[in-house]
Amino acid sequence: MCKETGALKNVEKQVTFAQVKSHNTPHSAWTIVHDQVLDITEFAKRHPGGDIILLSAGRDATVLFHTYHPRGVPKSLLDKLQVGIIADKPVSYYDWNSSFYSTLCQRVVERLHSINRPLRGNRDIQIKAFFILASFWFSLYKMYTVSEFHEAIGWSIVMGVFAHFVGTCIQHDGNHGAFSKVPLVNTVAGWTMDMIGASAFTWQFQHMLGHHPYTNLLDVHEEELKSQSIDTPLSEKDQESDPDVFSSFPLMRMHPVHEPQWYHRFQHLYAPVLFAFMTLAKVFQQDIQVAWSHRLYHIDAECRYGSMWNVLRFWGMKAVSMVYMIGLPCYFHGIRGGLILFAVGHLACGEVLATMFIVNHVIEGVSFANKDNSKGKEASSKAMTAQGVTPMVETLKTVQNTEKIPLNDWAAVQCQTSVNWSPGSWFWNHFSGGLNHQIEHHLFPSICHTNYVYIQDVVENTCREFGVPYQSEPNLFVAYGKMLGHLKTMGRTKGL
Repeated sequence: MCKETGALKNVEKQVTFAQVKSHNTPHSAWTIVHDQVLDITEFAKRHPGGDIILLSAGRDATVLFHTYHPRGVPKSLLDKLQVGIIADKPVSYYDWNSSFYSTLCQRVVERLHSINRPLRGNRDIQIKAFFILASFWFSLYKMYTVSEFHEAIGWSIVMGVFAHFVGTCIQHDGNHGAFSKVPLVNTVAGWTMDMIGASAFTWQFQHMLGHHPYTNLLDVHEEELKSQSIDTPLSEKDQESDPDVFSSFPLMRMHPVHEPQWYHRFQHLYAPVLFAFMTLAKVFQQDIQVAWSHRLYHIDAECRYGSMWNVLRFWGMKAVSMVYMIGLPCYFHGIRGGLILFAVGHLACGEVLATMFIVNHVIEGVSFANKDNSKGKEASSKAMTAQGVTPMVETLKTVQNTEKIPLNDWAAVQCQTSVNWSPGSWFWNHFSGGLNHQIEHHLFPSICHTNYVYIQDVVENTCREFGVPYQSEPNLFVAYGKMLGHLKTMGRTKGL
């Protein structure tokens, strides 16, 4: 009876968003799922997916909750973790009331079960990871030991390409909790990001907390303040904004909301050059800035750096990786030669890595969205292309489905803001780490990329049934050309 009374009090207790934000460390972690406030501090120690759950500390985790549990979670577990209901949660851009995503989840899970494939990784990704890691270390060893410098340059390029494969095919799944059903294995796979010199924590903040839940969505109010050189306190920033489309501005204009500068007229020409510097900027600027400030743009980083162990892990891996990435090349080829080899490897890695990611969301035909909660109303816009067209308005007219899917349905927006290329291709799925099946990946980030080729038709057919856009390009080269076309358009048109 006492337990039931206590549980009832928890259900009735009003909790403010500021209170939730104050519980943002691994030692005191609260989160929000819809209107429920959950205390996950102790549960994180026995969470089946490992400590990945702590990324939700101090924030609204509704999107993360749904997308990382395609099989669902018992309501009784949420009720057990509940400490109250949220009193003043900011208005979300997204709607969760349609059956579109739940239908997708049911069908995808059934498909994988029918062909006897686990949702997370199995032997195929393990064999693939072994080959990639062996190739990375072998090329690094050859870069050290060959006598001719031009040969060392060649091996540095090879090493950079395989570092890219580490990023797309190992750490990506590991940090998403998709590499294995064993949490420790996922953690080790995620650490391979640190192995190649970058930080898995920074990647988690930008990719998993910023980009994935809120793809191509921009907080207009925050952008206006930034244009006036005003940096609001972290506690006042809206978490629903995608850093992948605003962090490159004003150097590059990707989102239609931003106002173009004169030099953006040439961004489709200089963008491929900038891509090569992506990993160098990450390793030497972004990673260190985030570890020092405990924030990435509008994203609070205390969920990781609130732990001294994680702080030590970051600096320790930075130091160790610098030894074999810079120190040993300088030892074998001299300081000048070693630095050149380090730079060449990173430039190769950055160019391929940026290419694999950017063509999926910054491309002709893809949609962008914006919101502005500062006006005290449900903000914003429908997801629209750079030309102001909402493709879903047209696709909904083609179906007889009696259920009307809201234009801001979370899963439907993901389909509108992501683009596939070479869909159904086993080779390109493995080569890209599943990034060619970007729609499937954004809908199901906790499913291993080796499965995407088996669920692609399920997702496409379900989208067609519900009248949701499903854009795909025939190959990477067409997608790359359309990406440059979008950048060219962004350099010549005014903001929406």
